[in-house]
Amino acid sequence: MLKISNRIIIPDHEIEQQFIRSQGAGGQHVNKTSTAVHLFFDIRASTSLPAYVKHKLLNTSDHRISASGKIIIKSQGSRSQDANRQTALEQLTLVIQAAMVQEKRRIATKPTKGSKTRRLDGKTQKGHTKKLRSKVHGV
Repeated sequence: MLKISNRIIIPDHEIEQQFIRSQGAGGQHVNKTSTAVHLFFDIRASTSLPAYVKHKLLNTSDHRISASGKIIIKSQGSRSQDANRQTALEQLTLVIQAAMVQEKRRIATKPTKGSKTRRLDGKTQKGHTKKLRSKVHGV
C-alpha cells in the first residue's frame, strides 16, 4: 500500500512494476541483474483516487503521463533494485500530491488612483519623447 495522504491510500494491486536491466555504464553487474524499475499506474482504472484528482492528472501536461491515462515512471539511478523501486514510488507520490493541490481563486481588484496616475503620466512622457523625434518643420 502506498500512502499519498490521510485520505488517499493506493493498494498494491493498482501499481504494476516491471524490473528491467539498467542502461549505461556499470561493468559486469549491469549485464546480469535487472535493477531498473518501470512503474505503471492506470489513472482511469484506479478506485482509490477521487474524481477531481483523476481529472487534474489527466489534464496535466507531464511527460510521465501517457495519452491512455497511465503514469509511467522509470527509475535506474541506483545499483539496488529496492532503492530504484522506492525512488519510483516516491515520484508517483509526488505526481499525485501535486495534482491534489487546489489553487486559490484570484479575486479581481480595481487599480488604485495612484497606479492610474502613474500609468497616464508614463503615457504622456512617452508621447512627448516620440514627438521630439519627429522632423522639425518651418526652419
